[in-house]
Amino acid sequence: MEPYTAAEDRYEQIQYRRCGKSGIKLPLLSLGLWHNFGNTTSFENSRQLLRTAFDNGITHFDLANNYGPPYGSAEINFGKIFKEDFLSYRDELLISTKAGWDMWPGPYGNFGSRKYLIASLDQSLQRMGLDYVDIFYHHRPDPATPLEETMGALDQIVRQGKALYVGVSQYSAGQTAKAAEILRNLGTPFIIHQPRYNMFDRWVEDGLLNTLEQEGLGSIVFSPLEQGILTSKYLDGIPKDSRAAIEGGYLDQNKITPQVLKQVKDLNHMAENRNQTLAQMAIAWLLKDHRVTSVLVGVSKVSQLKDNIEGLQNLQFSKDEITRIESILKKE
Repeated sequence: MEPYTAAEDRYEQIQYRRCGKSGIKLPLLSLGLWHNFGNTTSFENSRQLLRTAFDNGITHFDLANNYGPPYGSAEINFGKIFKEDFLSYRDELLISTKAGWDMWPGPYGNFGSRKYLIASLDQSLQRMGLDYVDIFYHHRPDPATPLEETMGALDQIVRQGKALYVGVSQYSAGQTAKAAEILRNLGTPFIIHQPRYNMFDRWVEDGLLNTLEQEGLGSIVFSPLEQGILTSKYLDGIPKDSRAAIEGGYLDQNKITPQVLKQVKDLNHMAENRNQTLAQMAIAWLLKDHRVTSVLVGVSKVSQLKDNIEGLQNLQFSKDEITRIESILKKE
């Protein structure tokens, strides 16, 4: 494969939005490396996804310790591509990783202890061949470990120079406010929350987005397309090669009810009237709220990524469109 040189016009392709009250700006779309960068997918396809993203101004690549499959393989594969393609662009990239879910056996490979978080990041840096990450997240709340310990570990990680900023994922509004207070008192650069958010999963609207604004935090939302439901993929039923048919774990066929299909078809009709695909409209709908800094997309094809980027050309919604979407999303 030809040596990679980034497109000269990459910063003219996408908009950036300030992450809370920090000095960091994020592209409106960021690339998540959850499912399509492990050892079960094409390495060259993964490389093309990363190249296409950066050529279009997507500067943020988001990983976690257990992304794959198998666990750790997404970071290893990213590290190989980074070394070959992106080493000279390191200061133009914002790379994040996380720890909080199960990673290795025994009591020290899960949740939120100081031992787990610090050991996990050391392993992640080694897998990726990096001296530091730009953002390190606690991946989920830990009901057993004191929040002071978990946040203290994030503070130590920054002071050791292993991360520039820290974040949390899937914390409730109350947990986020408490984490922000602890980190503020420690002087730790806490800048971002990564919640699940899409048209069908709107829990963040019940307090979290307000808390983020009050605390001066940005957000990067994942699962914007509800594992593919908010695309044209399921308009005519469940394809045999779809995630719903193959996996059944993260996307259960039972979730795709006749009611959901009707909602998706109505939303798709709206998107067509906006000259957008349903996926494009679903992402634009999230970005209509300024408290959403960036939308994290997980794609398996370059064409999907380009489709998502193209959708950023139309982010405006009329009052009538918002009202219509709300009426479609209300469950019968």
